[in-house]
Amino acid sequence: MKIKFLLFTIFFALFSSYNADAQSYRIQNGIGLYGGLTSFDIDTDDFATERQNGWLAGMAATVDLPHRWYDVSYNIQLSENQLGIAAIPIGGSQAEMIDYKLFTAQVALIGHLKVIKNYITIDAGPQLQYNSNLDLQDDTKENFLVDGYNTITAKDISEISRFNVNATVGATFGVEQFKLRAQYIYGFTNILGKLNDKNLSENSDFKGNQSMLVFSAGFFF
Repeated sequence: MKIKFLLFTIFFALFSSYNADAQSYRIQNGIGLYGGLTSFDIDTDDFATERQNGWLAGMAATVDLPHRWYDVSYNIQLSENQLGIAAIPIGGSQAEMIDYKLFTAQVALIGHLKVIKNYITIDAGPQLQYNSNLDLQDDTKENFLVDGYNTITAKDISEISRFNVNATVGATFGVEQFKLRAQYIYGFTNILGKLNDKNLSENSDFKGNQSMLVFSAGFFF
């Protein structure tokens, strides 16, 4: 409930400011297309994880507020991320990292603080995410035991929470038409929460928050 109220407050404040600006001077709208690399992990005490790389593509609808200290953009991002989780082979004793894939679709409302107008901004805002389950990359490893457990297998932990709420912060550098962006996305919600509905015998309180770095470049019109 607190998260929903916070998101509503941020959205209302930005919308109110946008509406007021629209009545007083000309607002310039634009569109941006960008793509880049991701580095994804899940911060959790329940599994041993390894941050891995992926890719991202996105589109932004920008709102330039000429006489304000910030701009606003609405962003849609699609990404394919990789994640390693430690598991022990059948009959083995030494854990190894097995690879999972995670697809995400993210929608964000971002405010851009103008450090140097048209060249450098500090970016922050709320983000809604829909994601796939964790997709095990090698089906021959689905019965590996997750490190630290005696009965939980690699396939047992694939069904994670599909809807999540994130915060995104970062910085953008460049000229009006071409920009580089560094972005950090942290999950407010428990992305492992759905595992608690499966009654896995050795743990009924899985907790984890996604941690995602994005480095991208884009063209803005």
